Amino acid sequence: MSSDLLKTRSQKSLTVSGTEYHYYSLAEAAKTLGDISRLPKSMKVLLENLLRYQDGDSVQLADIQAVADWVKTGHADREIAYRPTRVLMQDFTGVPAVVDLAAMREAVRRLGGKVEQVNPLSPVDLVIDHSVTVDHFGNGQAFAENVGLEMARNHERYIFLRWGQKAFNRFRVVPPGTGICHQVNLEYLGQAVWHEEQNGKQVAFPDTLVGTDSHTTMINGLGVLGWGVGGIEAEAAMLGQPVSMLIPDVVGFKLTGKLREGITATDLVLTVTQMLRKHGVVGKFVEFYGDGLADLPLADRATIGNMSPEFGATCGFFPVDEVTLGYMRLSGRSEEQIALVEAYSKAQGMWRNPGDEPVFTSTLSLDMGSVEASLAGPKRPQDRVPLPAVPDAFSAATELELGGGQKKPYQEFILDGHSHRLEQGAAVIAAITSCTNTSNPSVLMAAGLLAKKAVEKGLARKPWVKTSLAPGSKVVTDYLKSAGLMPYLEQLGFNLVGYGCTTCIGNSGPLPDPIEKAIKDGDITVGAVLSGNRNFEGRIHPLVKTNWLASPPLVVAYALAGNMKVNLANDALGSDPQGNPVYLKDIWPSGKEIADAVEMVKTDMFRKEYAEVFNGDADWQAIQVQGSATYPWQDDSTYIRHPPFFSAMKAKPDPVQDIRGARVLAMLGDSVTTDHISPAGNIKADSPAGRYLQEHGVARADFNSYGSRRGNHEVMMRGTFANIRIRNEMVPGVEGGITRHIPSGEQMEIYDASMRYQKENVPLAVIAGKEYGSGSSRDWAAKGPRLLGVRVVIAESFERIHRSNLIGMGILPLEFPAGVTRKTLALTGEETLDIRGLQNLKPGQSVDVTITRADGTTVTVPARCRIDTGNELTYFENDGILHYVIRKML
Repeated sequence: MSSDLLKTRSQKSLTVSGTEYHYYSLAEAAKTLGDISRLPKSMKVLLENLLRYQDGDSVQLADIQAVADWVKTGHADREIAYRPTRVLMQDFTGVPAVVDLAAMREAVRRLGGKVEQVNPLSPVDLVIDHSVTVDHFGNGQAFAENVGLEMARNHERYIFLRWGQKAFNRFRVVPPGTGICHQVNLEYLGQAVWHEEQNGKQVAFPDTLVGTDSHTTMINGLGVLGWGVGGIEAEAAMLGQPVSMLIPDVVGFKLTGKLREGITATDLVLTVTQMLRKHGVVGKFVEFYGDGLADLPLADRATIGNMSPEFGATCGFFPVDEVTLGYMRLSGRSEEQIALVEAYSKAQGMWRNPGDEPVFTSTLSLDMGSVEASLAGPKRPQDRVPLPAVPDAFSAATELELGGGQKKPYQEFILDGHSHRLEQGAAVIAAITSCTNTSNPSVLMAAGLLAKKAVEKGLARKPWVKTSLAPGSKVVTDYLKSAGLMPYLEQLGFNLVGYGCTTCIGNSGPLPDPIEKAIKDGDITVGAVLSGNRNFEGRIHPLVKTNWLASPPLVVAYALAGNMKVNLANDALGSDPQGNPVYLKDIWPSGKEIADAVEMVKTDMFRKEYAEVFNGDADWQAIQVQGSATYPWQDDSTYIRHPPFFSAMKAKPDPVQDIRGARVLAMLGDSVTTDHISPAGNIKADSPAGRYLQEHGVARADFNSYGSRRGNHEVMMRGTFANIRIRNEMVPGVEGGITRHIPSGEQMEIYDASMRYQKENVPLAVIAGKEYGSGSSRDWAAKGPRLLGVRVVIAESFERIHRSNLIGMGILPLEFPAGVTRKTLALTGEETLDIRGLQNLKPGQSVDVTITRADGTTVTVPARCRIDTGNELTYFENDGILHYVIRKML
């Protein structure tokens, strides 16, 4: 059988709305492959992808057969080459990706290639959504003032992105002040079924993507297979490289029943997140099925899909059905597109039918009627806490603080001429923010209705609470205004502050000076409540130690209560003008009130807001750039610098060498996130990055954030391991990016130690516990360590995206064998490490790590190499994925 026979034989066509579409029929392929009817729908998307790209080389008949045969056992040990349709980026991860592309053009030119070879081969959309900060809040001018500051601070970055828009093909930019990438993707960019002209024919196939943000999985709610990858991987995908992956296990999650009155989609997603984290789904697909889906609105599906990184899965997929079509119609997709989605999905067996029971690797189920009101916190999204238990969870968290002990109960402060007490547990931030919930009309209307009832009862937000409303698209403010609810939110301080991620990404902005002073002077442990998906340590605000994820109406409720120790299930939120207590149950809107408000969401709102989505405002349009094939780097720029990754690169890679005499740069515990490794938020003035900026003439007020400086490797390498809450076990009792230089024993900042080790030609290692690199898909969490001289990370386990990012930067990920940890080995960080056998490395093999202690004794540990696929090994041997791509171009 010739290699292309199955691909050729499976071609069929269907006519929809008068247009003929050609497609690669799974039903035809099944005549050769065997029965695939009970294959999970997400796996059928992978199967179609392999069938369409079958070339006898990167995709062989055996790869396609392996996916088809998966249905027999629910598992397969085989690497496949997957090619997504398109790439989605946000600006924090997008800017360094475009910097890399610009640097690749320089490298290709230096090595004798053509710069135009460095060009996206797939459609790429970059949405600027991470740059707006909540500097101003609680008044009608907040939005205009914050956007004005955003444009001024980020002008240099935006010039660079405008250059990229001109320099690269198939690269579009959605300007600032428009919305969050995932919501824009859900409401506008996502098509469910893609079609394009190929050899004079219209070819239809599933809409698939990878994104440089881990919450790309939100689009799974629309029946689109998409997940987050590192920007490094995304760049390779843009440039025509397949995504190398193992055929995944698929966990089926059966949903039955309906949510009870008063329970929100956020409560559901926190419950699902906790269940799946406990089940163990890292690196797996999750597919939702069951007849409960018929009553689960698409916005609720998207809310669950969004949180896939929090439950650890690659994706959280919802198949296409009538609910999908209804949402596409509401959000203004054309009738022709909707008809194609229905016809194609049914023809390919990707349509969800009542009673479907696909084969899964494992399953779990939830009766949605059992879900209770919840928050998650104080520092991990999977740590769900029932609403009545929040005060106890807060107290339990504060008891574990460094330097704990008896604290004074409050600190007095004066704000706007009035004296107040900031008590332990004060909620100082209440933010309706982030992609997770601001795409969901039911929870936003619930927040607006709760605000209305609170105002009517005479309640007000507590004066120490910083409140903000940052929707994921302009459609949100349209429908809140249409329902008459914006004035009530504004009366409680939830004025529009921007369209973007804001508080959830760490752009919460400063607290009022008297409140920051009171927190410091009184050593007050305070909280933030946000409708986001991330609450990791040090992420939201440097002075806020406990962070809680909650539904938008609960965010409003905590702004009224003003303290995490208030039990919202039983305690009063405040008093009415007559002095009567007002409880949460008194102002919680009914299901009918919420449903009536959601009816106010109309298709013309979507059509109006997305008609000119790529145009931007006058400030954006006024940005002038020159059209050059290579970027004119500015030596004095503190935002965009030519990175050194390719400067010493040769046309052929040097052979991989063993690692000898490595020192430990940091020894870290469990659940070290990419936020710990490479923070996105505040830059401290007395940190290496802060000092660098001041030396280059940047005033403290203009530091902006680490996220906005990701185009400058000098800032980012200095910010690596600089999170104020990171705990390096080499310096017990100390928080922040500090280590000991060995053998001198001197305590110093990690950046300074790294520079000293590099002068001494000493390779470096990081030792860690479980779930190393969980959280955001953050390239700089791999790029930064690479620039600090880290050659290897040895952990108990890795989070999926970060593991591949390390390989993408030429860093070796090794896993301790079961039962062996830094603690069982009694490591102190004073050891040296020798790692042998790297010249003949194989995916997943055992690698000997010889540890030499300070007293000269040695122990050898067989660590598992977490280079999982042959493609990943090729990237590692080339010193990184982009080096490999450049060499392939040459």
